[in-house]
Amino acid sequence: MRPKNLTTNDHEKSIHQRLHSRWAAGSLRQLSISNSLIDFSSNDYLGFARSAELKAQFEDSLKEHPHFQLGSTGSRLLAGNDRFTEALENEIAAFHLAESALIFNSGYDANLGLLSSLPQRKDTIIADELVHASIIDGARLSYANRFMFRHNDLHSLEQKLKRSTGKIYIVVESIYSMDGDEAPLMEICNLAERYAAAVLVDEAHAVGLFGNQGRGLVEEKGLNDRVFARTVTFGKALGTHGAAILGSNILRSFLVNFARSFVYSTAASFTSHLATKVAYHFLTQYDHQSAIHQRINLFKSIVNAGDQLVKSRSPIQMIIIPGNQEAKNAAKELSHLGFDVRPILSPSVKTGSERLRICLHNHNSLEEIEQLALSLKTIVSPRVLGTN
Repeated sequence: MRPKNLTTNDHEKSIHQRLHSRWAAGSLRQLSISNSLIDFSSNDYLGFARSAELKAQFEDSLKEHPHFQLGSTGSRLLAGNDRFTEALENEIAAFHLAESALIFNSGYDANLGLLSSLPQRKDTIIADELVHASIIDGARLSYANRFMFRHNDLHSLEQKLKRSTGKIYIVVESIYSMDGDEAPLMEICNLAERYAAAVLVDEAHAVGLFGNQGRGLVEEKGLNDRVFARTVTFGKALGTHGAAILGSNILRSFLVNFARSFVYSTAASFTSHLATKVAYHFLTQYDHQSAIHQRINLFKSIVNAGDQLVKSRSPIQMIIIPGNQEAKNAAKELSHLGFDVRPILSPSVKTGSERLRICLHNHNSLEEIEQLALSLKTIVSPRVLGTN
């Protein structure tokens, strides 16, 4: 029975207490509006989201479809499917050298649908401890056994493989969003094949940046045929919205039937899919990769952070500044100098590994990157960055 003295105020108090705990720890999240600072925080690595040329190409393409609908009007299994979407999936699959692709409304939806439906009871999911929350949440919704292995630690992974039952799924990100480092994909595939495990790779922060024309790290390593499924997202380097799962035709059919985040979601709009189509075309028009890696190398050549700068050849560069308040103070000082750099605080990362997450972009000039790097050397303690 419901206690007679319980009121809605008690629910409010419970919420308030949890929020207060976050505030006391210096980790209370709040929404903010985009500012006029120089962007070193977004995931718009190639500058596609703000590209005037890409926008013009989109507008020209839109004129070719004067009778488009604003909304899809239903899930893909009801009224929300069309020839354009299926043709786009075929184009995406061909670009990534995959047999098939299935579009989801977001990377979160894609990982949630894949991990919650594919592993079954008595199967085993083994995920790197730093995988995205969408992978963790999807695994929790499955009936499979779940293990986490130490980040990029092959010995730890093999110890979990030895304890696994049923069909085994190893889940990693090719480029990790909070560190910018990469998974040892070749070694993981070798180990997976010894234990008859399937490898699932989230390529969210690799698409557009690595591989031939930005096909991703799996393609760069020549592992297309050794990875069971890849999640590619459109909301980062491609500058649009949504995601797709790449794999075999039978995997696509399985997800259409069993991935609840696909089955029960209204499909994205035509304009969203058109923007993604145009962005993929734009990706092949220029050598965007050389430009972004030039900026990454410039930043790393100036900043000397020793062990505090996480090893990364991606646009995500991390400087560890332990303590929520210390990381926030450093970000605030950078904002006063005109740079939008965000602190990453616990509990998003482990206590003691709080950091500045610096994202480099093609829309950042070389001068802006040099100014940021030099500013970091003066703002962050010399004990962190050194004096070179």
